[in-house]
Amino acid sequence: MPRKRIQRYEAGDLAVNFDPNLCVHAARCLQTLPGVFDVRRRDWVRPAEAPVAEVIATVRDCPSGALTYEHSSGPELPDPEPSARTVRDGPIYVRGAVSLRDVEGGVIAEGTRFALCRCGHSANKPFCDNSHRAAGFRAD
Repeated sequence: MPRKRIQRYEAGDLAVNFDPNLCVHAARCLQTLPGVFDVRRRDWVRPAEAPVAEVIATVRDCPSGALTYEHSSGPELPDPEPSARTVRDGPIYVRGAVSLRDVEGGVIAEGTRFALCRCGHSANKPFCDNSHRAAGFRAD
């Protein structure tokens, strides 16, 4: 599957990056700050439409890590304690200083948040692409 390009949206000293290859469409950003995140617009992220602290908090709430930010106050920091949470009949959300590695120890990805496939149907393994929905995946 060809990789989609990462999108970058800037406003002053804040930049919001969106990696469509990681998005699981949890829609937390759309629900939390609809003035900033609106998929009906071509430039669907407008960081200047809300206070910086609110945009950063919303980006940090993105469970897949598809949204990240860069700010003059410093880089996005991982949660101090790593965590993993399974979503009923869905992915595993991991947070913290995450380094995903293949069986040989090579780095697949590094970041602060990921949604990992647990149904086996994703075309973007190890990441979830919501294939569990079409496959009717149900966890035991």
